[in-house]
Amino acid sequence: MSYRVALNFEDGVTRVIEVKPMETVMDAAYRQKVNLPVDCSDGVCGTCKCRCEQGVFDLGDDFLEEALSEDEAQEGYVLSCQMVPSGDCIVSVPVPSSSCKLTPAEFAVEVSTLDRVSPTTIRLGLTLPDPGTLDFLPGQYVNIALPDGQTRSYSFSSAPGASEASFLIRNVPGGAMSTHLTETVTLGEKMSFTGPYGSFFLRQVQRPVLMLAGGTGLAPLLSMLEVMAETGEVSQPVHLVYGVTTDDDLVEVARLEALSQRLPNLTFACCVADESSVHPQKGYVTHHLSDADLRDGDLDVYLCGPPAMVEAVRNFLAEKDIVPASFHYEKFTPADISTSEAA
Repeated sequence: MSYRVALNFEDGVTRVIEVKPMETVMDAAYRQKVNLPVDCSDGVCGTCKCRCEQGVFDLGDDFLEEALSEDEAQEGYVLSCQMVPSGDCIVSVPVPSSSCKLTPAEFAVEVSTLDRVSPTTIRLGLTLPDPGTLDFLPGQYVNIALPDGQTRSYSFSSAPGASEASFLIRNVPGGAMSTHLTETVTLGEKMSFTGPYGSFFLRQVQRPVLMLAGGTGLAPLLSMLEVMAETGEVSQPVHLVYGVTTDDDLVEVARLEALSQRLPNLTFACCVADESSVHPQKGYVTHHLSDADLRDGDLDVYLCGPPAMVEAVRNFLAEKDIVPASFHYEKFTPADISTSEAA
């Protein structure tokens, strides 16, 4: 038996390591050639201080207060040289991956799905020779390479461990990736991507969840929902509001319907901003959030969409004087270069 510990570095790079029973995170990392910051290795200096975002572990009591205070321990901070997991964990490491002699993992893949699901959206499926070599947190993204060396960032819409890594890609007229996928790529073609990256990922569900998606920002939320449905361990209500600009942008609704069958606590609503839309619900995401949905802030919010939408939601919550228990969001630009932030 071993446990999976995802090390999420300051620059967004994630590396998952296997930790044996009674093994410290530090020892496991070094065994797998991940050089976490360390000085004393005895719980004295505090150099290896990290923060456990999720999971169960034992710190023992063989460390100094100067290295890790009681208040810090209560806030989830750990010393990796003392931390012994007793289950899967997610650990934030406050240094860039390069300082730990890590480079982003590169994966050779083959195009297995290429569907133009609407005039504005492409569904891309990529298959690895060994899918088990790819490990990521639901919500994260990779940089997919173009033949000329350019890369574009896309979030997984599939769950970790799926036989095919899938992505929702906006079909941008004249866009480098869009042009490549619509005019050049064929099934079976070889591509590559690096990653995974990002601090936008699903945390342990301990309270009601509100998900807000704009356009292809639905992709990482689909990945999160897939994991929730697979584990069957989510007893809290989950509500998704999915907003798009035009009717053509509204995709994967059938998949959401299927997910709601597998995840009984999931409800969702869709809306279209275009006033000429035939969809029954028009307007923006914030137009379809009730006070009941906001639960006076007793909820976790996951938001992914273009910058204008993210800022509109943040302003909406501020005007309502709602401070969510946790608020995780990711912005993306029309060029699909993602930036993640969490609060």
